[in-house]
Amino acid sequence: MGGEGDILYFELFYFKNSNPPKAKYFIVLKMIGASTILASLPSSRDFRPTASSEAYGCIEVPEACFNCFVFKAGLPVATNNWAFPLDTFVYGQQIDEYEIANLKDIYPVEGLDYQVVGRLKDTEFKDLKDCFCHSASVKRRFRRLLASD
Repeated sequence: MGGEGDILYFELFYFKNSNPPKAKYFIVLKMIGASTILASLPSSRDFRPTASSEAYGCIEVPEACFNCFVFKAGLPVATNNWAFPLDTFVYGQQIDEYEIANLKDIYPVEGLDYQVVGRLKDTEFKDLKDCFCHSASVKRRFRRLLASD
């Protein structure tokens, strides 16, 4: 089901909150033992406060309790030179835990049910994790997990 730093793509991702399934990227941030993945579902929707004009990297707006990491469209971020097709936003508030057994039940076959499109470059992955580790808007438990090795 991928390893830390992997970017997975699902043609149909089934959300926990019963929203209709849709195509979705999935970034594995941390493996928690053998049973759980800490991950984020990046979005092409830009919810940045208007005051933030950063075009790439970590955005932290403490007074708005806002945190996200921006990947620019077409800029290679993976070790295989893969790039997101659109500007992509990874929001710290949307980090969540996923049970590996549940994911394997829903998406059993790599290449058919999901694809590993690439693995984030070491610097990109470190910057992404650092962005979340130092944000008060990310759940404390998740910050501790991301900071541990």
